[in-house]
Amino acid sequence: MSLATTFRAPLTRVPLSGAELPPIDLTSPAWPGEELMAGGQTLHVRRTPGQGDVTAVYVHGLGGSAMNWTDLAGQLSGHAAGLAVDLPGFGRTIPRDDYTYTLEEHADTLAAWLRGLDAGKVHLLGNSMGGAISMLVAARHPELLRTLTLVSPAMPDLRPSVNRMSDPRMALAFLPVVGKPVRRQLARLTARERAQQLIDLCFADPSQVTEERMAEAAAEFAERTKLAWATPALARSTIGLIRAWMVPRTRGLWAIAPRVSTPTLVVWGTEDRLVTVRKAPRTTRLLPRGRLLVLPRVGHVAQMERPTTVARAVLGLWEAGDDW
Repeated sequence: MSLATTFRAPLTRVPLSGAELPPIDLTSPAWPGEELMAGGQTLHVRRTPGQGDVTAVYVHGLGGSAMNWTDLAGQLSGHAAGLAVDLPGFGRTIPRDDYTYTLEEHADTLAAWLRGLDAGKVHLLGNSMGGAISMLVAARHPELLRTLTLVSPAMPDLRPSVNRMSDPRMALAFLPVVGKPVRRQLARLTARERAQQLIDLCFADPSQVTEERMAEAAAEFAERTKLAWATPALARSTIGLIRAWMVPRTRGLWAIAPRVSTPTLVVWGTEDRLVTVRKAPRTTRLLPRGRLLVLPRVGHVAQMERPTTVARAVLGLWEAGDDW
């Protein structure tokens, strides 16, 4: 059940599909990965086999990767094939030397890649920064999309950032003088410790994470430490996101949302520490065809914490089509 009515402004309830879903297995491995070139862009993707001729494309958030969609993509595989992308500089997608990591460049890259797929209109799903990028794509290229799903999209939220970091020392890491010893301290953390920090930040209840998912996250952190471009990509994408929050209102994300004509589902967790759920009603009201699902006791990555519930809401969107 949607909790949207707990907010002051009434919002249309989200229909949850009653369609049959495959059994969920939170211990299953990530979907197979491959490099896929389309529209002049090469992205590493995790491919989910699916039924029908419709494709769902999944876009991760800041510091994430295609592996953030393993469980939701599996739940939706009976209704659409899935392509979860690694944005340039994240996961296993190697960035160009001149890549700028702005939201606009991420959106332009994704749009060109989607157009080159020649897969017809796709269902586009994005989390956090990936949600903001997906919203830009929807506003500028509506002909590419059937539907849009935004999970805790990174709408402007300029609260003090130290409590929204996986490690508070990150705020000091790039300062003169004190930054070097702080960076040495952070470098001594094991990959598993870094993974645990991120899970503690993004999940309302980290104890839900299976040992298999924890091991995957730790292995991914270990892999990133060997990639020369991974840390700069994260830092520059963070700067790009913050800059997008600080542009004049006429060019910001709040002004872009009303230009999205695609049927849109917005999903938010009440315990989101990274982008407050207080942004949810305004975000949804600005989207001309937006509906909101707020999930209690859920953090920033609802697709990972509540994959079955999110899948039923997404299918409700897909089934409604133009009646959304």
